[in-house]
Amino acid sequence: MLTLPIYNTEGKEVDTLKLNSGVFDGEVNKEAVYQAIVAYRANQRKGLASTKTRGEVSGGGKKPWKQKGTGRARVGSTRSPLWRHGGVVFGPHPRDFSYELPKKIKLVALKSGLNEKIKENNLIILDDIKLDSSKTKEALKIFSNLKLTGKKTKKAGSTLILLHKLDNNLKFALRNISFLSVGIAQDTHAYEVITHKKVIVTKEGLSDIVKRFK
Repeated sequence: MLTLPIYNTEGKEVDTLKLNSGVFDGEVNKEAVYQAIVAYRANQRKGLASTKTRGEVSGGGKKPWKQKGTGRARVGSTRSPLWRHGGVVFGPHPRDFSYELPKKIKLVALKSGLNEKIKENNLIILDDIKLDSSKTKEALKIFSNLKLTGKKTKKAGSTLILLHKLDNNLKFALRNISFLSVGIAQDTHAYEVITHKKVIVTKEGLSDIVKRFK
């Protein structure tokens, strides 16, 4: 059974937590992770690319010249795909790329992502996070105390924080921090965990994640 330290907002270790061995078993299922990532990215696609066929292009009702006797190739419309301003053959049309991944695979992928972060020492458990005001400056102090404001960790979207709930002070204080992504623990998914270098999760947030596996 793994044990991780719990830090407060001042960056000091205040307690330890024994992780649930059913979830944090050290296994990383790469196949499940791959499927989860592909499914997530497919579901994000808009599928709005669209072209017009010869029947949808405006104009082209009149036959350009008579069928026979001109010596030229026969043609019935100026909107033929062979002509300039004509329709498109087999072009893209609006479509839905999304599909549903089995719930078990999603959970296995999420578990694998969390186990990978623990192996890399990139999972930080926070006792709690509360702010008296909505100032970004106050929020930055917390990440400075956790040593997450260096050059390597300040890259855009490099850190993910998972909370039990998000109040207004936290919402407004955290939204202007460029290197930080904010999420709700019970709604997190494998893609979100894997695509961030560091993952910070509150004690209550971690409890919410474990409950999903039960």
